[in-house]
Amino acid sequence: MIIWIASYPKSGNTWIRSIVSSYFFSNTGEFNFDLLKNIPQYPNSKYFKFPIRKPGEVSLFWKSTQDKLNEENKNIFLKTHNAMISLNGKDFTSSTNTLGSIYIVRDPRNIISSMKNHYDFQDFSETLDFMINKKKFIWDERKKNDFSSFQFLGSWSDHYKSWLKNSSFRTLLIKYEDLEKDCYSTSLKIIEFINFLNGENIKVDEKKLFNCIKTTSFDILKKKEAETGFQESINFKNKKKDFFFLGPKNKWQDKLPKDILLRVKNEFLEDLKYFNYNPD
Repeated sequence: MIIWIASYPKSGNTWIRSIVSSYFFSNTGEFNFDLLKNIPQYPNSKYFKFPIRKPGEVSLFWKSTQDKLNEENKNIFLKTHNAMISLNGKDFTSSTNTLGSIYIVRDPRNIISSMKNHYDFQDFSETLDFMINKKKFIWDERKKNDFSSFQFLGSWSDHYKSWLKNSSFRTLLIKYEDLEKDCYSTSLKIIEFINFLNGENIKVDEKKLFNCIKTTSFDILKKKEAETGFQESINFKNKKKDFFFLGPKNKWQDKLPKDILLRVKNEFLEDLKYFNYNPD
């Protein structure tokens, strides 16, 4: 059965995947980028025997590909940025194939500066336009005629609601900011939740978890990317974009102009309040 690590883009998905993969797929908890292969992105081309020629067509194969993944009758982790929606009359997933999910949310104001760099948007306004668009989707644009990596996002607000309002399976909500404030306690909550989903009443290996956290700090991940590269980083116009960009230095108070902050407040005021993000 599938355990999803889900989020809107640039919300901390890779950080949590790094912690989870180093805990469950290493002996000591020491992280390296190869461990992320144990939590691959879904969907992508490896799950299909043929190219997907139209945006959204991949939804027709969500169920069959997830059925196939579950044939081995073991629990697996998958990363996704897909909203928990129905498309073309097909649900993204269901309790038939899913054991549970971890959903990561981040203050949208910090997502803006991170996404601007990652997707090479012209300015903050274009980035915010993207985040409020209810019809937005992403895919690997390097594969121009293959939409097998198509992921429907919708708006930032609709995205988190789609996962948190789902009642088909258990979802653990994790705030990016809680990882920043108390990485150990937040990571412990994640590991205990996964053990619960797996039906395992076992004590978390504290020494191993400390090592996971130590070797997945932002500075270490950024250093590793500089030394060895990172397969999930994106090229735009033959220009390599750093995947690990600002990290803890990404403070919207220092990055965003007043007109953008006003637009965010107008668009997402109730959402900011819901997550106890100070709207001012």
